[in-house]
Amino acid sequence: MSYKVLYYVNQFFGQVGGEDKAGMAPVIKDEKVGPALGFDQLMGEDAEVVGTIICGDNFFNENNEEAVKFIIDAVSEKNPDLVVAGPAFNAGRYGMACAGVAKIVADELKIPVITGMYEENPGLETSRAKAIVVETTDSAAGMKKALATMSDLARKMLKGEKLGYPEDEGYFAQGKRLTVFSDKRGSERAVEMLLARFKGEEFKSELPMPVFDRVAPAAAIKDLSKAKIALVTSGGIVPNGNPDRIQSASAQKWGKYNIAGKDSLEGEFYTIHGGYDPVYANELPDRVAPLDMMRKFQKEGLIGEVYEYFYTTTGTGTSVGNSITFGSEIGKELKEAGVDAAILTST
Repeated sequence: MSYKVLYYVNQFFGQVGGEDKAGMAPVIKDEKVGPALGFDQLMGEDAEVVGTIICGDNFFNENNEEAVKFIIDAVSEKNPDLVVAGPAFNAGRYGMACAGVAKIVADELKIPVITGMYEENPGLETSRAKAIVVETTDSAAGMKKALATMSDLARKMLKGEKLGYPEDEGYFAQGKRLTVFSDKRGSERAVEMLLARFKGEEFKSELPMPVFDRVAPAAAIKDLSKAKIALVTSGGIVPNGNPDRIQSASAQKWGKYNIAGKDSLEGEFYTIHGGYDPVYANELPDRVAPLDMMRKFQKEGLIGEVYEYFYTTTGTGTSVGNSITFGSEIGKELKEAGVDAAILTST
């Protein structure tokens, strides 16, 4: 028996365009587009992709009701046995759109969904309870492996086969507790784990505990009129030409630039950020990194001074690990320079 699969992709993987097409309204094509073609080939005779829904990331997130209606109508018309979305890797808006598709299809139409995301994608927490979410790399370089895992799991889902444990099958745990049978009762297993821990041996908890990142807030500034304030942004504002070649997404570095004597970034800076429309930021970079307002406050005596260096990187797709490293490195420099506070802007 050959099952029917309907595939969802964004404007980039739908081969329509990049950020300039992020506002495109959803369309459905009968042919297999982008990753839908690779997925279809991997499924072989077991299933066929009967259509590809393509929707701009911005459109889905900004015109959600219209996008939802279109998807419900398209899925109802095609009546697939499975819906596949993505993989979205670490693209945040794409991940949120895939999560939205998963919720719509699973809740409203009761059709199983499979997608793929990097562990730091903001769409993961929203979608993992609704869909099977395959673990992927942070970029499309991992497309081949992601599609292979997604197709293997899809085949089992379509045939009604039981999926193995998430760590064995390559998908994220859904937070469900299932009844399983063991040869040993819980107290025996717990004692064995405790003894293994005492001996420094490997053991695996049956109930992993969450780890929360807690950061104590800094003390309030007593007198802003005497404070030295630094400007930091993840909005990708860099000098014209991007001299340090900071990446437009999934940043691997940050930049530091002298702004002493400048009242504005206009004319000498622009954005290389790959996650938002750059038109207005390029027109006036201070919209993202407000040096102009900081100078105004300095002249009015509201703040003491603006630190002579400006720090910048791009936030889109940048891993939490790199973000922590960037923050630690920049923070160390600011502290050593006697900076009292930082204005940290995003997009």
